[in-house]
Amino acid sequence: MPLRSFSFQPRQILVAVIAATAGFGLGAAGWAFAADSQTSSPAKMAKPAPATTNTMPQKLVDLPDFTPIVNKYGNAIVKIDDSDTKIVRGGAGNATDPFPRNSPFYQFFQGFSGANPPQKEKMEALGSGFIISHNGYIVTAGHVVRGMHHIIVTLTNHHAYPAKVVGLSVRYDTALLKINAHNLPTVELGNSRNLKVGQWLLAIGMPFGFYNTVTQGVVSALNRPLPHDDEYIPFIQSDVPINPGNSGGPIFNMEGQVVGINDQIYTNDGGYMGLSFSIPINTAMRAVHAFEEHKKLRFGWLGVDVQEVNPQMAKALHLKEPVGALVASVSPHEAAAKAGLKPGDVIVTYNHEAVYSVGQLPPLVGDTPPGTTVPMGILHNGKPETLQVTIGTMPAKMRHVEAEKTADIRRLGLRVTTLGQAAQKRLGIHHGVEIESIYPGPAAQMGLTDGMVIQQIDQQEVNSPEQLQQIVRKLPAHTPIPLLVRQGHQSLYVVITLPAH
Repeated sequence: MPLRSFSFQPRQILVAVIAATAGFGLGAAGWAFAADSQTSSPAKMAKPAPATTNTMPQKLVDLPDFTPIVNKYGNAIVKIDDSDTKIVRGGAGNATDPFPRNSPFYQFFQGFSGANPPQKEKMEALGSGFIISHNGYIVTAGHVVRGMHHIIVTLTNHHAYPAKVVGLSVRYDTALLKINAHNLPTVELGNSRNLKVGQWLLAIGMPFGFYNTVTQGVVSALNRPLPHDDEYIPFIQSDVPINPGNSGGPIFNMEGQVVGINDQIYTNDGGYMGLSFSIPINTAMRAVHAFEEHKKLRFGWLGVDVQEVNPQMAKALHLKEPVGALVASVSPHEAAAKAGLKPGDVIVTYNHEAVYSVGQLPPLVGDTPPGTTVPMGILHNGKPETLQVTIGTMPAKMRHVEAEKTADIRRLGLRVTTLGQAAQKRLGIHHGVEIESIYPGPAAQMGLTDGMVIQQIDQQEVNSPEQLQQIVRKLPAHTPIPLLVRQGHQSLYVVITLPAH
């Protein structure tokens, strides 16, 4: 599974080529020595300091030795992959029609260029994980196993086991897996709240499939907010080198305790640039405990829209500094409204923790158990006040990201995902689901490819992956079914025949 990155650029394997210049180097050194010996006498050459047995150079800094951690916990790190055969597009540059002449898409795609025929390929998604119980419970990053059809967990002794997903949180990007095994080695979990900037960290994972690869670094920052769908994760930023395959693996503190899960990097060119981001173990285990107890993961809720306070806004609001989260609106009857929060107020502390920027607030609120009363420091008309807020529960309409946005439609042989607002605007449509991946089945036989949008099936409008799944379940087998798909700004009906359940 590719390591996530906030520039959303695909990772690429980088191969270092080292020139063999040892022979030349020795020749140059010998030549230099010979030349020097012709102009300098032995008496004028610098002599090394005499060796002494009474004094030893004193170290100013003791560097850490990571071998005890590797020896004790290395066997508890696992490789996670899925080697399903999928239908994928060829590379760009071939202007031939990607479909056979008997396909209904043959004429439809005559006007498109740069598409190669879809081919069956062994697509191996790859990630890491770590064992938390002797009877086979494993924690990994949620994006590692999302979309996997047959999850395989391989231990360091190369024993492989099929795994099932016990639970997956998209918002916390955390997944809990289970394999049928016993007497397994386990890691020790730590407390990510005790981390400090500058502390050493150790990562063990499977970059590019290389077992038990160890990398190290230090904590660069804490509670780092990231954009998009990760706003409820207070990331640990470090300079620990991680690559594709490390994702989902653990980072250890110097006590040998897992304090985070490697999740993503920041990159401009697809390469590692010294910025790695990990999910704090306290955040991840909140999701894991809910999965273990078969409970829904509940998030705290204020009921406000907030925005950044820039210098111009701070001046307009008569604030001394551009800090905090500016309240733009307050939902009636929600937690913030009941506590007396009003538009124009600036939230500067939450439960005794400083809020310097708007991105710090969602993780703090989301991690608060609903029903908890916390103090919240605000600036009202520039004057400090403290409100007591009883935190509510995130509404279901906001929790939809916790449910899978994608669905496997096995009778069709494809996986679909929700069609976002940006895609709807771009395509000029208001409903449908986007094909995320294709594997052997009716859809592949008809020439459907990833990126197409399914708008109707059996003359029923499709609005969500779950709805499509429900419709397909009820459709008869071995019967022609009309299917409306869209590619770009063109739509086309095709006829598809489904197998029995």
